[in-house]
Amino acid sequence: PYNDIRICGIFDDRNDKRSPPIVAGYPKLGTISELIEFARIARIDMLIVSLPLTAESRVLQLLKKLWVLPVDIRLSAHSNALQFRPRAYSYIGSVPMLDIFDKPINDWDSVAKRAFDIVFSLVGIVLFSPVMLATAIAIKLDSKGPVLFKQKRHGFNNEIIEVYKFRSMYADRSDPTAKQTVTKNDPRVTRVGRFIRKTSIDELPQFFNSLLGSLSLVGPRPHAIAAQSHNLLYNEVVDGYFARHKVKPGVTGWAQINGWRGEMDTNEKIRMRTEYDLYYIENWSMLFDLRILLLTPIRLLNTENAY
Repeated sequence: PYNDIRICGIFDDRNDKRSPPIVAGYPKLGTISELIEFARIARIDMLIVSLPLTAESRVLQLLKKLWVLPVDIRLSAHSNALQFRPRAYSYIGSVPMLDIFDKPINDWDSVAKRAFDIVFSLVGIVLFSPVMLATAIAIKLDSKGPVLFKQKRHGFNNEIIEVYKFRSMYADRSDPTAKQTVTKNDPRVTRVGRFIRKTSIDELPQFFNSLLGSLSLVGPRPHAIAAQSHNLLYNEVVDGYFARHKVKPGVTGWAQINGWRGEMDTNEKIRMRTEYDLYYIENWSMLFDLRILLLTPIRLLNTENAY
């Protein structure tokens, strides 16, 4: 399966004296810190860590930085000091590799998940079209401004996407950056807005996001790129927060149907949502997606934390 591998380059923190600019004909493109951004932009499929297995501390530090990426990560097992059973290895050419991380959703599963999204998004749009039409009319009658609200959020692989919602705030008081969390009895929220936020009707336009491909029906909920808790960005609160973006964000998710929705006014709430999101990613399957989708209408009847 690795016959068609194309090596893009090498990344190394060592200086040119210890690590020449060209190794075995391949250029050194930068440091490890630059590797993460490069891997996102270049859509790298696999990273190979070529360190001695005995350099445990360096290996662990490096893997901790890289595990947030939606790529296969392999550790070259070229040391003679440690031996593993043959079945513990995979091979790239004749070089044994330890499989450290795999992409959460492989190529064929991605095709199946995309087909799932298209079919059920169309079903959702048809079923909820009367509700969406009534909501649009109510918003126009209730306050001045557009019916829809667009917000920039983090998508798959940290890409910036625009997510659609029904407008629930007064147009002149809306906060596209989401730096200020919506709280109970928030004066920025309109009368219609309170109802559609509590019932999650404001999220229905995201069926179109899912149909177009920026969202999946099921996945970690996308957060606004500037969302904060106590003046800290979410990735500053939770170590490994960006690992949530190893899959497409979703219209609904495992955290939401387990009660972790609504206001994120404490660091603990952010940590718990991230924990549930990572559990979803690590245990993903099509059946898991179907289970979450079917449970969503039932669980969202609990509106305790939604306002």
